[in-house]
Amino acid sequence: YGVLGVILGGRLGYVLFYKPGDYLADPLAILRVWEGGMAFHGGFLGVVVAMALFARRHGLHFLQVTDFIAPLVPLGLAAGRIGNFINGELWGRVTRPDAPWAMVFPQASAEDTRQALMAPTPEWLTWLASYGGLPRHPSQLYQFALEGVMLFVLLWGFSARPRPLGQVSALFLLGYGVARFVAEFAREPDNFLGLLALNLSMGQWLSLPMMLAGAWLWQRAARQG
Repeated sequence: YGVLGVILGGRLGYVLFYKPGDYLADPLAILRVWEGGMAFHGGFLGVVVAMALFARRHGLHFLQVTDFIAPLVPLGLAAGRIGNFINGELWGRVTRPDAPWAMVFPQASAEDTRQALMAPTPEWLTWLASYGGLPRHPSQLYQFALEGVMLFVLLWGFSARPRPLGQVSALFLLGYGVARFVAEFAREPDNFLGLLALNLSMGQWLSLPMMLAGAWLWQRAARQG
């Protein structure tokens, strides 16, 4: 259930959230998953639907299922972010050249060259000549630490004692939403979208409903006891 939810939801989420016009013009491109294009928030919604179907089939409360699964999800997120880092994808924004965390991502070389030529500075040109790219944040590692390790420790410790129904799920929504929102400040926005209203990225805007839903669910669970 989870595998189908995350793959179908992740793909359809990317189609609807990021490139609806492109896929409307070429619907068959939706099936070409080998060309890339998955969205966490879409995968999350897909898993929610999958868990609802699972709960219904087995006569369980939906929040029973999600409370059980929530503490385990950050481990999968952590593995995914390490994969992003190894693949050199979803890199971070340009940072100062003397930063100890500064890295070069070869896949970003074309974008780095364009940025360096648009706003040439001696430091940027030196990095471009020496390393073939600009100094960037390893935002995948930030997300690994926040969405993966930190969120796992938080949820595992919180769920070790009995909690009101739905509160573990609520903490996951709040924790992931905040972690993703913060990490996005260091992550390079999608070049075909850039920053949206209020200088927030698409990832940040999609995280806001998660945080609101988590806050509502937390209060609801606390009232029910």
